[in-house]
Amino acid sequence: MKQAISIFGLGYVGSVMAACLSGQGNYVVGVDVNPIKTRMLNSGESPIVEPEVSGLLSDAHSHGLLCATGDSAQAIAETQLSFISVGTPSLQSGKVDLRAVEQVCNQIGTALHQKTQFHTVVLRSTMPPGSAEHLAIPALERSSGKRAGVDFAVCSNPEFLREGSAVRDFMQPPMTVLGAASPIHLDPLVNLYAFATTPLFKTNLATAEMVKYACNSFHALKVAFANEIATLGREAGVDIDEVARIYCSDTKLNISAAYLKPGFAFGGSCLPKDVRAITHQAKQLDLELPLLQSILPSNEQHIERAIQAVLRTGKRNVALLGLSFKGGTDDLRESPYVQLAKRLIGEGCSLRIWDNDVSLGFLVGSNRQFIMDVIPHIGALLSERREDVVAFGDVVIIGTPSVRASDLELKPGQVVFDFTRMSQMVET
Repeated sequence: MKQAISIFGLGYVGSVMAACLSGQGNYVVGVDVNPIKTRMLNSGESPIVEPEVSGLLSDAHSHGLLCATGDSAQAIAETQLSFISVGTPSLQSGKVDLRAVEQVCNQIGTALHQKTQFHTVVLRSTMPPGSAEHLAIPALERSSGKRAGVDFAVCSNPEFLREGSAVRDFMQPPMTVLGAASPIHLDPLVNLYAFATTPLFKTNLATAEMVKYACNSFHALKVAFANEIATLGREAGVDIDEVARIYCSDTKLNISAAYLKPGFAFGGSCLPKDVRAITHQAKQLDLELPLLQSILPSNEQHIERAIQAVLRTGKRNVALLGLSFKGGTDDLRESPYVQLAKRLIGEGCSLRIWDNDVSLGFLVGSNRQFIMDVIPHIGALLSERREDVVAFGDVVIIGTPSVRASDLELKPGQVVFDFTRMSQMVET
């Protein structure tokens, strides 16, 4: 079913939305404070330069599916679904400037005060997680005198458009992310995006907002990584295009979901050593590669946060379930859990450790040497019975994915940290 849609903000995102949604047969009202933009849209012209947008807007205008106004009340009265796509630029401090979003929410809320029908407001602008709940909804409720979830709905729908291919990206996005306090509020959006064949995710408001930042940060990370690897390779006399071609061909580990699920710090015999080696070579070549150089300090901070979380409990008897650098192996070399254990002992904690894959008597070679160098009295801390270790701890740390908190027989007052799953602290 085609819908009547208002789009607040006729910049890059708003204009592409107006073109694509009207091109799908929806009636679209564009709203902007800039009279030049509204005048252009009312003439079927595009306010932006982007392939395919001009043709779509011209066709929609000729079929009576497109108009524009500076009057928020008119736009709300004529539509049932409103998108907010105004800019959210950076302030000098780096904080995002949400004043335009708040201003539009106030305008929409004032218009909703006069409206009796249920209305859906969709936040398309990029905003930090929590912005819908703590800024947009209060502004809409305050200016409308109505209640979110009762008189109107607020949804989040981050965009994933690239300049130069925005129409293709809109029509077939990598994914569609929809957030709301209640899934039923998403029904108009699910219907609106029925044309897309790519995955659609329904979630809450803050998660939808966070996904956008996760994606853009990851894109920026990849560009910076590729450039730093290329900088080092060029100085070392390596064919950097060939290196990139080869590592990008790996879709099992490199270009995949591998290593992207949150967990504890990395360790083992390869990653720390190799990152250390490549950053050392960069120093020898007098290169500043801040991204690569930040990897190990970032990893160490993850361990430090875990230590501080345990110490903040004020409890000093700690049960550690899992010692190897990852589940299913007995490799203790540079295991973050070994570092965690060593630091907690140094902070005055008493530890008992269980790891189903680790037996001190079977450790050999560099693996055994590493653990003896780091925690020489490890033998007195290891136990073969998980139940005994759990019973000892006032704090229980899960450090292996084979164990879940629900598997454990816990006593009242015990605090559980599942660092493998980034879980919140659970106190029984």
